[in-house]
Amino acid sequence: MITFLRACEETCLRVLETHLPRCAPFARRHARVWRYIVSGGTAAVVDLTALYALTDWLGVHYLLSATLAFLVAFLVSFTLQKFWTFEETSTHRIPTQLTLYLVIAAANTLVNAGLMYLFVDVFGLWYLLAQIIAGAVIACYGFLLYHYVIFRKQTHEDSHHNPEGGRG
Repeated sequence: MITFLRACEETCLRVLETHLPRCAPFARRHARVWRYIVSGGTAAVVDLTALYALTDWLGVHYLLSATLAFLVAFLVSFTLQKFWTFEETSTHRIPTQLTLYLVIAAANTLVNAGLMYLFVDVFGLWYLLAQIIAGAVIACYGFLLYHYVIFRKQTHEDSHHNPEGGRG
């Protein structure tokens, strides 16, 4: 799957170089951001598709369907972000990274609820606009957390002090 995504990414970049040569350097320079957006979008589609399929096609109660769909989408998101977006290929760090990723997902749920309350009840924004803004805020700091904390490249010094890649 990751090989397929890399091939698609390279094809898109070549098409840009051919048809929009002024945009191509920008796209290449910010490829990681585009991968982050595509990975998150893919996980969202997986979540909604699994929810629909489990509930409407298989007759699973919607609360159980939502939980199962979240778990599947979570694993898709983690895998795409780790191996494609941030190109962090270590396998020995997966348990720690997965745990941190889940903690951030849980924290994001609380932050999202807080931002929604602030934007809708305090500032009077339309709830869908509020969700778009909250999602953008969470996506921005999420990118930074994933890049600099969870999926950061392990240096020789890191691996010497702590086999999990953290500072010792």
